[in-house]
Amino acid sequence: PLFILTCLLQELKAQMRVGIVRDCDFEKPFSSCGYSQGRDDDLDWEQIDSSEKPSLDPWVPPGSAFMMVNSTARFAGQKALLFTPQLKENDTHCVIFQYYVAGREGGRPGHLNIYIKENNSPMGLPVWNTSGPARRSWSQVELAISTYWPNFYQIVFEAVTSGQRGLLAIKNVVLKGHQCMNTPHFLHIKGVEVNAGQTAMFHCTVNGEWRDSFNLRLQGIGGREAPMKATKPWNNQRFIGMFDVVNTTKQDSGPHRPPLTQASRPPLTLAQPPVPIAPPQLMAVGATYLWIQLNANSINGDGPIINREVEYRTVSGTMYDLQPVDKTSHKIGHLDPDTEYEISVLLTRPLEGGTGAPGPPLRARTKCAEPMHEPQQLKVVDIKARQVTLRWEPLGYNVTRCHNYSLTVQYRARGGGKEESREEAAHGSQHTIHNLSPFTNLSVRMLLRNREGVKESPEIHVQTDEDVPGEVPLDSIQASVYEDKILLKWREPAQTFGIITQYEISYKAVSSFDPVLDLSNQSGKVVKLGNETSHVFLGLYPGSTYSFTIRASTAKGFGPPAITQATTKISAPSMPAYDQETPLNQTDSTVTVVLKPAQSRGAPVSVYQVVVEEERPRRARGGEAEILRCYPLPVHYHNASWLNSQYYYSAEFPSAGISSPQTFTVGDNRTYGGYWNAPLLPHKSYSIYYQAVSAANGETKIDCVRVATKGAATHKPNAVEPEKQTDHTVKIAGVIAGILLFVIIFLGVVLLMKKRVCVCVCVCVWETLNSTRQEMTVMVNSMDKSYTEQGTNCDEALSFMDTHNLNGRSGSSPCSLTVKTNTMSSSIPNTYYPDETQTLTSDTSSLVQSHTHTHSSHTHSLRKREAVDVPYHTGQLHPAIRVADLLQHITQMKCAEGYGFKEEYESFFEGQSAPWDSAKKDENRMKNRYGNIIACAYQSGYHRPNHYIATQGPMQETAIDFWRMMWQENTATIVMVTNLVEVGRVKCCKYWPDDTEIYRDIKVTLIETQLLSEYVIRTFAVEKRGAHEIREISQFHFTGWPDHGVPYHATGLLGFVRRVKAKSPTNAGPIVVHCSAGAGRTGCFIVIDIMLDMAEREGVVDIYNCVRELRSRRVNMVQTEEQYVFIHDAILEACLCGDTTIPANQLRSVYYDMNRLDPQTNSSPIKEEFRVRRLLRPNQLSGRFKDIISIDLIRPVLETENIRLSYKQPSAFIVTQHPLPNTVKDFWRLVLDYHCTSIVMLNDVDPAQVRPMLLGFVSADLEEDIISRIFRIYNAARVLLYFDCFYFKMVSSFQFYILSRGLHLKRVVFGPVRNGGGRSGTFCAISIVSEMLRHQRSVDVFHAVKTLRNNKPNMVDLLDQYKFCYEVALEYLNSG
Repeated sequence: PLFILTCLLQELKAQMRVGIVRDCDFEKPFSSCGYSQGRDDDLDWEQIDSSEKPSLDPWVPPGSAFMMVNSTARFAGQKALLFTPQLKENDTHCVIFQYYVAGREGGRPGHLNIYIKENNSPMGLPVWNTSGPARRSWSQVELAISTYWPNFYQIVFEAVTSGQRGLLAIKNVVLKGHQCMNTPHFLHIKGVEVNAGQTAMFHCTVNGEWRDSFNLRLQGIGGREAPMKATKPWNNQRFIGMFDVVNTTKQDSGPHRPPLTQASRPPLTLAQPPVPIAPPQLMAVGATYLWIQLNANSINGDGPIINREVEYRTVSGTMYDLQPVDKTSHKIGHLDPDTEYEISVLLTRPLEGGTGAPGPPLRARTKCAEPMHEPQQLKVVDIKARQVTLRWEPLGYNVTRCHNYSLTVQYRARGGGKEESREEAAHGSQHTIHNLSPFTNLSVRMLLRNREGVKESPEIHVQTDEDVPGEVPLDSIQASVYEDKILLKWREPAQTFGIITQYEISYKAVSSFDPVLDLSNQSGKVVKLGNETSHVFLGLYPGSTYSFTIRASTAKGFGPPAITQATTKISAPSMPAYDQETPLNQTDSTVTVVLKPAQSRGAPVSVYQVVVEEERPRRARGGEAEILRCYPLPVHYHNASWLNSQYYYSAEFPSAGISSPQTFTVGDNRTYGGYWNAPLLPHKSYSIYYQAVSAANGETKIDCVRVATKGAATHKPNAVEPEKQTDHTVKIAGVIAGILLFVIIFLGVVLLMKKRVCVCVCVCVWETLNSTRQEMTVMVNSMDKSYTEQGTNCDEALSFMDTHNLNGRSGSSPCSLTVKTNTMSSSIPNTYYPDETQTLTSDTSSLVQSHTHTHSSHTHSLRKREAVDVPYHTGQLHPAIRVADLLQHITQMKCAEGYGFKEEYESFFEGQSAPWDSAKKDENRMKNRYGNIIACAYQSGYHRPNHYIATQGPMQETAIDFWRMMWQENTATIVMVTNLVEVGRVKCCKYWPDDTEIYRDIKVTLIETQLLSEYVIRTFAVEKRGAHEIREISQFHFTGWPDHGVPYHATGLLGFVRRVKAKSPTNAGPIVVHCSAGAGRTGCFIVIDIMLDMAEREGVVDIYNCVRELRSRRVNMVQTEEQYVFIHDAILEACLCGDTTIPANQLRSVYYDMNRLDPQTNSSPIKEEFRVRRLLRPNQLSGRFKDIISIDLIRPVLETENIRLSYKQPSAFIVTQHPLPNTVKDFWRLVLDYHCTSIVMLNDVDPAQVRPMLLGFVSADLEEDIISRIFRIYNAARVLLYFDCFYFKMVSSFQFYILSRGLHLKRVVFGPVRNGGGRSGTFCAISIVSEMLRHQRSVDVFHAVKTLRNNKPNMVDLLDQYKFCYEVALEYLNSG
C-alpha cells in the first residue's frame, strides 16, 4: 500500500477560471474543457447554470454555473464520477476549485472525494474529501500537486450520496502550472516501513515558509490523522515536518494525502510480523528430547525471516524456555521424561517489533526413561511365620522417570526340596508378602519397571519364622509289638514349619484281652529329641491295646496330634512252681500229680493239658524261649505210634475246671476232654508235663512244666502188648540201617573231597555270589554310563615309555628317585587303619589285609586258601607292585594276550556288597540319583580311616542334606569331578550360591572364586543357626574331565590332586568327593590320591586291591575298564615325574643347583629333567598326539593350528605354522572366526606377505626390538595388534610387553613360525609360568611344558628353550 502525505489548509473563497490549458468555469459544456463522465458509476453529474435559468429548488445555489449531483431520492452509496483531462506537461500544479453542499439543516446529503488517477492505474485513495454537514455556501480548496517522471494523472471528482435529500456541487476549477501561493508543496517524503504495532516516523520536506496558521497532519488511508510532531528548518524557503503514526495497524498502511495537495506518494509500508501457519512437526521422540521440524515456510505475515526461535513450556507446570534455531529442524534437549510439552515457533523479520506471535502449538510427550536406579534400602521390617513385611526408600518421579510404572516384589521360596517363584505388585514404600510357608528361605528383590526398562534391587535373603508343625503322617507310624514292649517309629511331619525340637508321645492302655489286668497305671508321656523318630515303650502289659498320641514341636509349640493304636502280643500263661518232680503216688501204670491253676498273662487261660512223653531228655524252663519246647500239637495216644511221636495228650481241661489245685492220676484209663488217659507201661520211663494254653487275637501261647517223672519198672512185666512189641522192633531196625547209610555217605564224601578240592571251593564261592546277586536289584543297567567302553589291544596299551625303546629302563630315573623304592620284604603296615598292627611279611600290600578283615572268619580262611591255591593272575588276590616295576607291569598288562587289564577289571565283583536298607526307605528313595546307588559312603584313605566320603552329585532334593552333612562331618574340602551338564544331561545340580543362600538352618556365602584352566576353586563361609562359629569350606571343581571316557592326559588331574592335598586342612573332617553317581570318577580320584601316598611312603602301589576295597564299601567304584587303565597311567606319570613345583622364594637357589654339572656323568639335574620331559610322549590309547600332528578334538578348522591352554584359560593361545601361499586366506579366516585380538610374529617375516586387503594400517611403535602394529579389520569393526620380534632372545621383554597390556587375558594367535612349535611353545610356556608366579607364587616349568607337549609334542624342543623358561621366571621375579 502507498501513503500520500496531505497538508490541510483553511478554506478559501475565490473565483478562478478553469480550462484544459486554462480554467473551466462550467459556463460552457463541460466536455469543451476536456471533462468526461464516469462510465461505471451509478449517477452522472449535471451541469447547471442558475444565472441563466434560476431553479425553483431552494437548495440550488443561484447565479452560478456548476456541476451538480442531486442526492434527493437516491440510495445511499450511489456514486457519480467526473474526470478532468490528463495533466502531464509540468511536475508541479496548483488546482483551485469551489464546492457546495446543500441539504436540510444539519443533514448530510453525501460526501465529495478528489482522486488523483496516475498512469491509468486504479484511482486508489482520495487525496481530499469532505463529508461535513450541509453549509449552503461555496468553499474554495487549493490543491498542491507534485508529480515525478514518468507520471501523468487525472483529477477525478466523486460524489457519493448518503440517501438524504440535498445536493453536491463544484465550480470554477482552476489549474495553475506553478506552486500554490497559500498551500505548501511537499517536495520529498520518504517512504517508511514499520512493523505492525510500532511507531512510523515520517520526514516530509515542504517547499514554503512555515506559518503558524498551517495545520499540517499526516492522514492515512483509513482516515486516521497524525498531527505534525515537530518541524525543522531546512533553508529560508523550505522546512521539514515530522509526523509519528503510533501503534500502527493494518488500517494505517497505504498512501496519505495532504489536504488540497497531491504530492509524490511515499508508502507507509506496514509489515505484519510473520506467524507460522502450521505447528511444528514431530520428527523423533526420546526420554529427554523432542526433535521437531519447524514448518516455517508457510507463514501469515511479512518476510523476510531473519530469526527463528522455538518456545516450549510444560502443559501442566510453570516450566518455560525459548531457544534460538538456525536450522529447519531442531532438537529440544534436557527435557523431563514422560512429560507433555507445548511447542511453538516464533519468526522474526527485520526492524523493531518484527517478532511475530507464536505459531500454532505442537503438543508432544517425551518417552519414559529407564528408572534412575533400583529401589534402595530394601530391608525386612517384620518377619512372621506366614508373612514378611518389606520396606524401601520411597520412589519419586526423579527415580521412576515415568508417571506410569510398576513396582513388584519378586521372591523365590525354597523349602522341602521345592522352589517356587512368585511376583506381586507393590505400592508405596512398604509391602507385606502373605501366604508364605513357615520356616521357608526367601530370596526377595524389588523390580521397578516402566515402558523403557527395569531396575532390580539386590536380593536379600530372609527366612520366615517358625510355626507349629503339621501332623505326623499317620501312614508313617509303624508299631513293632512284643509281649511287654512296643517299638514305635514315625517320620517327621511333611510340613515341619521349622526345626523339630522334640516329639511328645502320650500313651494309655485302653483295653486288654485279660479282664483281670488293672490298666489304670498303664499311661504316661515320653519326650524325644527332634532327631529321634522312634521309641521303645517298656513295661507294658501283654495282650493290651494302647493308644499313642504323637505331637511334633518346634520353637513355636506343638502341632496337631496324630493318634494310633497298637496291641501287645499275649504271653504264655505263667505256670505255677513245682519244687520237685515227685508224684504224690505212683504205680507201675499210674502217676498221681497235683494240677494247679496257671497265672494268665495278657489273655485268660483257655485250657489245661496233661502231656505224657516217653524217654524225653530233661529240659530247663525259660520264658518265651520255652514255648517251642512245649507241645502245641495235640497227639492222641492211638496216633502216637503212627506219627512216631514220643508224646501224647492224656487229658485236657477247661480253664474253669482247674480253678484251684487238684490231684490227677495219669494212666487211670479214662477220657478227659476227648483224650484217652491210657495206662502207663511199667517197663518205660515217662515224663509228665502240665501245660496251660492262652489264645486271643489269633495268637496261641503255651507254657508247660514237668510235674513228675516215672522210671521203668525193674521187674519183667507179665505181658507186653503185641502192637507195642512190633513198634519196638521196627525202631531198632531203622536205627541200624541209618547208621550204615551214614558211614557209606561219609566215605564217599571223603574220596570226593580229595580229588575235587578246588572245584568245591569255586562252586561254593560261585553259589555264594549268585545268591547275593539274586537278592539285589539290577544296577549296571541303571547306572550313569557316561564313559565309553574301549577295547584294549597290544598296540593301544603300549606305554608311552615303551614307544621310545625304554622297556629296559630301570627305576633310577631322576624323577623316580624322589620316591621310596623299598621292597616288600620290609615291614609294611598291613592295613589302612592305625589300630590294626599286624605285620605282613609276604609280597602283599596292606590293602589285601584291610579287605579281608571286614569279612567273617570263614570268609577270611576261605580267601587265604584261595590265595595259596590259585595262581597269581586270578583277579582275587594280587601282590603290591614296586614303583620300580610299575612301568614293566603296565606294559605287560597292555600287551598280554591271556590276562591283561580287561580280564583283571572284569574280576571285580559288580554289585552291592553292603546292605542299603536306608537308601530303600521311602523318605530316601527320591534322594538317590540312581535307584541302586546309595547317596554316600565312607571310604578310608592311606592309614586314615574314613578319610573320604564318596557321594553322588547333589540334587535339588538333597542340597539341604548335603550341606547338613558338611557341617555334621566338619568337612573343609569338597572335590567335584563332574560338570553340571554333560552331553545335554544334568549331572549335578548347582548346590552352591553365587552370593548367599540359606539351606534350611545353614547359611552358605561365596567368598572367592579362582578360575584356572582345568579347575575352579571356590571358597565358602558356612554358618549354622545356633552355632557360634563360621567355617571355611573349599570346593575344588575339576572341569577338565571330558563328557566321555577319561582325560586325554593325566597331567592336569595330577596337578589337581596335589592342589587338593596341599590345601586340605589336616585337622578337618573327611574330604567329600563326588561326581554324578559318586562311583566312577570319584573312585578314580580317591584311588590316585591313596596310591600317591602309598608310593611315597612304601615305594609300592596296590591299585587292584585298593579298587577292590573301595568297591566293597560302595558299588562300582572305578566304573569302567578305561578308568582303571587311566589310573595306572596316571600313577606311572606321577612316579616318573614327581612333584616339580618350586616356591617362588626358592627358585633362584633351586635353579642354581639344577645347573650343577656332575663331573662323572657330565650331566646336570636340569638336563635329566629335560630328557625325561622329552621322553614323555602322549599315549595313543587315549587318543593323544603323534609327533607334531595335531589332535582333532581341540584343533580349529584349519589343518595347521592347535588351541593351547594357559594357566587360567583353556583356550588362550592358537599356535600355527607359517601360512603357505595357498593357506593365507584360511589363516585370516581363523583370525576372524576365533575373534583373535593379537598376532605375534617370532621370526623375521614381512607382514605384507600375509596381510590381506581387509586390514587397514593404523599405527606402529618400536620398543626394544619389537615392532607393534595396529590394523583395523574393515568388515569386523575391530582392531588387531600385530607384533614382530626380530630376535628370539628378546622374547622375555616381549612377554612383559604383552602382559603390561593385558593381552594374556585375550585370545592370541602366535605365528607364523616355521613349524609352530619351538619358539611359539616357549612363548606359551613363559606365559603360563608368569601366570603361575602371579597367582600362585610358585613355578612349575616342567608341568607347563608337559601340558603344552601333551597337545603338540614339538613344543619347547630345545634345552636352551627349556632353560630360558626358568630364566624368564627369574627375570619376572627381579622385575618385582
